[in-house]
Amino acid sequence: MTELYVLRHAHAGDPSGWTGDDDDRPLSDKGERQAERLGRFLERIGFVPDAIISSPKTRAAQTAEILAAQLGVEYSLDPRLAGEVEVATVDDILRDARDPARLVIVGHDPDFSDLVGQLSGATGITMRKGSMARIDVVRPLAAGRAAFRWLLPPDLLKPDH
Repeated sequence: MTELYVLRHAHAGDPSGWTGDDDDRPLSDKGERQAERLGRFLERIGFVPDAIISSPKTRAAQTAEILAAQLGVEYSLDPRLAGEVEVATVDDILRDARDPARLVIVGHDPDFSDLVGQLSGATGITMRKGSMARIDVVRPLAAGRAAFRWLLPPDLLKPDH
């Protein structure tokens, strides 16, 4: 069994307000704070992933970088997380990462909401920006064979005072 953590990148502002290539759109200040809060929370509960793998798009890579720095682990980029993410794609990523027991993948929607639903068979799951879901998967991955454990929305983590 593998604990798969699916993390949608944190807030990156309104795409219509960005004039460059969308792949280069960075996190907003709000997004940076969301990622930092998530990292602090995970650090406090002793969460240590075996690997963090992110889409190379700037907003996802920044989210992964902030999380990795807070947890004291490395992260890597994988272009397969930048496009349409299928169940088979995630299975390949797990294999290429040497089958970690606890993997965080960082990417985008609507792909990640669809992925969580496909793997677990759960319906109506929406991965808001900065949300993290845990799914327990068995290999090889197949639709409906995973156990959806929880979804942590960003607004559950209040700013530290």
